[in-house]
Amino acid sequence: MGCAGSSQSKGEDNTKKVRKPKLWKHPQSITMSELKRMREEFWDTAPHYGGQKEIWDALRAAAESDVNLAQTIVDSAGIILANADMTTCYDERGAKYELPKYVLSEPTNLIRDS
Repeated sequence: MGCAGSSQSKGEDNTKKVRKPKLWKHPQSITMSELKRMREEFWDTAPHYGGQKEIWDALRAAAESDVNLAQTIVDSAGIILANADMTTCYDERGAKYELPKYVLSEPTNLIRDS
């Protein structure tokens, strides 16, 4: 006879569901083109912070997707969410991946380019 508590259903307690980050404000108002430049700079340098390039690629794809697709990407890549808004994640080997809010959503004080 096995232990009653040894099996766990998928998605039970252990798995956080991806959600959009809470509203946030950049220290100064920025334009969409400045935000895009900041995002590109982050993603270009992210693999140098450690971890696996494949996980960084999956995190970027998830960050640039809607919530449902992001959830599928995170699940498929075996990414463990410490925070449901994806600001802190881990891979299956325990490497930590930290994402700034500006790659996950737009600030409330974004100036739309005309």
